[in-house]
Amino acid sequence: MGRFLDQRSSMNAGTEIAVALTTPTLFGVVGLQTQAVAGPIVDLSGTIGLGTPATGTAVINVVRGTTLTDTIIYTAIITLEAAGSELVSFNAQDLLAPAALQTAYASFVSLTGGAITRVGPEAFWGIASANS
Repeated sequence: MGRFLDQRSSMNAGTEIAVALTTPTLFGVVGLQTQAVAGPIVDLSGTIGLGTPATGTAVINVVRGTTLTDTIIYTAIITLEAAGSELVSFNAQDLLAPAALQTAYASFVSLTGGAITRVGPEAFWGIASANS
């Protein structure tokens, strides 16, 4: 039977926004208290609204840490095929989470082609549990 350890959320934009995506951008960060339990399981989820006038490609990365150079635990390549907006949701797990008092996780979005705008909403959340 699993045991709940912690749950946190990060709401970057709860309504419509219009921010051009030009560089890798942090859109969520949470610190989960894993209470130094060996082998915690961390479930992470997020959502981000992206818009484009034509086509474009973006990458979503989730890292263990707070910078894009930290350990990447999840990557999704998002291709927007036509003009308009799309709500992108994702789920990731860190099955190798450290036995630490607290571990930070962050979500980033990067532009890899075309023109993309962050249109909202933007949210990121995580749940930590133990296997005992």
